[in-house]
Amino acid sequence: MMIIRPIRQEDFSALREIAEESGIGFTSLPVNEALLQKKIDNAESAFNSQVTQPGSESYLFVMEDTNTGRVVGTSGIEAAVGLEDAFYHYHLSKVVHASRELNVHNTVDLLTFCNDYTGVTEICTLFLREEARRGLNGRFLSKVRFLFMMEHRQRFSETIIAEMRGVSDEEGRSPFWEWLETHFFSVDFPTADYLTGIGNKVFIAELMPKYPIYVNLLSEEAQAVIGQVHEKTKPALRLLKEEGFDCRGYVDIFDAGPTVEANLAHIRTAQASRKLPVRIDDQQVKYGSSHFVINTEVVNFRAVTTAVLIKEDEHIAIISQQAADALNVKQGDMVRFSPVSFCD
Repeated sequence: MMIIRPIRQEDFSALREIAEESGIGFTSLPVNEALLQKKIDNAESAFNSQVTQPGSESYLFVMEDTNTGRVVGTSGIEAAVGLEDAFYHYHLSKVVHASRELNVHNTVDLLTFCNDYTGVTEICTLFLREEARRGLNGRFLSKVRFLFMMEHRQRFSETIIAEMRGVSDEEGRSPFWEWLETHFFSVDFPTADYLTGIGNKVFIAELMPKYPIYVNLLSEEAQAVIGQVHEKTKPALRLLKEEGFDCRGYVDIFDAGPTVEANLAHIRTAQASRKLPVRIDDQQVKYGSSHFVINTEVVNFRAVTTAVLIKEDEHIAIISQQAADALNVKQGDMVRFSPVSFCD
């Protein structure tokens, strides 16, 4: 059985392996032991904190295969980005250059450097190891965050964003960054990506062009990847679009990958979720259907994918003993759940 739980200190080795496997461009997991240890420390602090409004909390979950005890994936939430470190984007917009006298009317795309998403909640650090990429695991790892946020809404902003990994090759070559590197930075993409991942963002403010960039002045290769995602990121983007996420014209400053956003109350998994007390009954639950289910804890948070039978007349959710054990719940405890079927 796969469970999702908060990361712990003993998960460090698994987190380091996942950071190595995720590759260049996966900024939220730099291959740096001190930074990875800090991520675990920050996550433990976030889960143990008493929160009345979103702040600098950084939540990191892991997916564990209970049959092997092996950590096979990660999934994260940043409660409010940009409060401590600047959070940069390019915003893609249009400007019109027109002359009635010459009968000329040209519409040109612009990239404008901005901090528009400061203070919003970001979902991040989604990575599932190759061995676990089957069945509902990918959906489960992504969507469980929406249930957690819906259950603990005071901890998060109503606006949720996700930065999608942009186009780069196996060597870490980003066509968009190559143009910026040539004209402004003189630092290759892997180096810039790594510096950002370890929190060193001063160079961005120092070297990034301060004025809007005319897109038609970029190389054809750079123009072609604006708003496009890495091949490995396409399934994650598809899942988020199913949930109601959309791109509002914001792209990453390094690889030009799109940033998508949605309002928490309008995210389909959150919107479809319900909260009911449980009854444990291995016989009746056979007539249930598959759901993503979480307990209502923070420090002792647990999530599983399991059958749930809803008894509307009794206002209860029936689950199996195995699921109850995995969730650390007993008869009468509350759970939040959302159906798997609506997103298939």
